[in-house]
Amino acid sequence: MTFFFDRRGALAFAAALTTSLSLFAGVASAQTAAKPTEVRIGFQKYGTLTVLKAKGDLEKRLSAQGIAVKWTEFPAGPQLLEGLNVGSIDFGTVGEAPPIFAQAAGADLVYVANQPPAPTAEALIVPKDSAIRTLADLKGKKVVLNKGSNVHYLLVKLLEKQGLKYTDITVVYLPPADARAAFERGAVDAWVIWDPFLAAAERQLGARVVADGKGVVANHQFYLAERGYAEKYPQVVQAIIEELAKLDRWSENNSAAVAALLAPQIGLDLATTEVAAARFAYGIQPITPAIAAEQQKIADAFHALKLIPRPIRIADALPKSITTAAK
Repeated sequence: MTFFFDRRGALAFAAALTTSLSLFAGVASAQTAAKPTEVRIGFQKYGTLTVLKAKGDLEKRLSAQGIAVKWTEFPAGPQLLEGLNVGSIDFGTVGEAPPIFAQAAGADLVYVANQPPAPTAEALIVPKDSAIRTLADLKGKKVVLNKGSNVHYLLVKLLEKQGLKYTDITVVYLPPADARAAFERGAVDAWVIWDPFLAAAERQLGARVVADGKGVVANHQFYLAERGYAEKYPQVVQAIIEELAKLDRWSENNSAAVAALLAPQIGLDLATTEVAAARFAYGIQPITPAIAAEQQKIADAFHALKLIPRPIRIADALPKSITTAAK
């Protein structure tokens, strides 16, 4: 696993986060903001939010303030942010691409924090007996993925690296469970997917990695909140991030325990979960202008390919403390 969070880093992050979250509420500070009765969190079958849910530390912290935590599982990032957009959740974690698609669709979200890059946690895979050996072999083939997920951008960049056009392949859009079924029965030639689905396909199906994100994409995970909730209850958002920071520091010395907690949560055996967990990057960080600039490049690439209907400004979805620096 990759870890970036030492004690000094944690203190610096807490200070930066407090500044950003207090700006969500304008003149109101996190300490004086109103208190909700609950926070609704969206999560997927992997990542630090899933571990946080399993440990129960956030519930312990917020229950003392009379705030309940409600968890809702989503199959992928785009579906999670649709839930945020329609008001069924207040906070969640997704990859780089989903917030871009959501913002283009009019979602009123705000970036809160991100995990470090984890480029090997997503890949383009093929069946073990496939004739596809290189990216060049993808021309004319069917590739399945979850539309608007991180792997969507991975595919764009892999094709670009090989000198292929997006139109040189046939892209099939399916959520992970349906994509796996299509992959297993040979209805598609390749699958672009992330962990833990990636680890499961490797171990259970013998799937072969043609290329992962290393040297191609960063594959950040982002924490996002519904803007209205973040502005009204910044202290709750801050509490979530602080608990995630503690969790990252705990994970550094407890990798076996992390996998043991994840396995029953995601419904995979321990060995497969350990493979997936080893590729995740821990060490929660505040959103910076540099990270925002990376997001803007992804948004511009999607618009150029007409995958989103209009150009967007990532700056419009940033905490006010860094909006000016990332236009």
